[in-house]
Amino acid sequence: MALIFVLGLLFGSFLNVVIARVPLDESIVHPRSRCPRCGHQLAWYENIPVLSWVALRARCSSCGLPISWRYPLIELLTALLFLACQRRFGWTPELVAALVMVLLLVPLSFIDLEHWILPHELTWPGIAAGVVLSVPMGMERVRDSIIGAVAGFLVFWAMEWLGEKIFKKEALGAGDKDLLALIGAFLTWKALLAVIFLSSLQGAVVGLLLLLFRGRAGPAPEPSAVPPPATAAGTGTPQEGEPGPAQVAVAQADAREEAGEGDEEEDDWEPGPTNIPFGPWLSLAALQVMLLGPWVRAVLPAPLDLLLAGAP
Repeated sequence: MALIFVLGLLFGSFLNVVIARVPLDESIVHPRSRCPRCGHQLAWYENIPVLSWVALRARCSSCGLPISWRYPLIELLTALLFLACQRRFGWTPELVAALVMVLLLVPLSFIDLEHWILPHELTWPGIAAGVVLSVPMGMERVRDSIIGAVAGFLVFWAMEWLGEKIFKKEALGAGDKDLLALIGAFLTWKALLAVIFLSSLQGAVVGLLLLLFRGRAGPAPEPSAVPPPATAAGTGTPQEGEPGPAQVAVAQADAREEAGEGDEEEDDWEPGPTNIPFGPWLSLAALQVMLLGPWVRAVLPAPLDLLLAGAP
């Protein structure tokens, strides 16, 4: 148990790097983590998951600026999910697939929450990983995994197309169908109904509560000024210096221009007061179905078990 928890902490520290750098198309292995305000490169003892954050009293050792609570949160969240997966599957091939899915869903959720994007650098390899990791579980599982990936993509593609026809605007994010295809590849087609139902229900409830108490479900509009970009990540890096959606848009536009795509029409969509990112709710529902599915099916009668846990 201790081994899987520590492993989760270490991977959680790495996921902080992924969350900070992937939206900016930056390398996740170089350069070393450093403070985005003063450029101080973090020593190894400043990058120990959770412990460094506590020892440094949540401040950079060089410039004294705050280190966000998000870093230890992601490390602890990943460790707890690793532990839950081990309790659910034991030391089996299914555990490997479950841990890899966690390593994909956690960064995708936080990137979508902050930047409203689901990078294909994570979703597309994740779909392939879901199918490949199903091989040790038998050919029937491989078949169900492929069907799940295809069905997940097509279901959301159809919902996206229908939403645009009815509402005359984008109803779902383009990356949502890739994320559901990833979930289908890992959990097979049998989980898709429950994932869609749970994510829609929970997302709608939270969205309504945010509208009721805050006046808007989406984030406040970004200021027009674009602050200087940040490049650091890791346990000892202040989140306050990280890029926001406006910076991500600038970085991606530069990358497209370098690739010869600068003449394409820019996507100027901005989240409105009733919009919420759907990726985190898909991820949450997938984790609920994977970890709690057998218990839910044992206590709930049909058809509630299908809606909340998927097919056995």
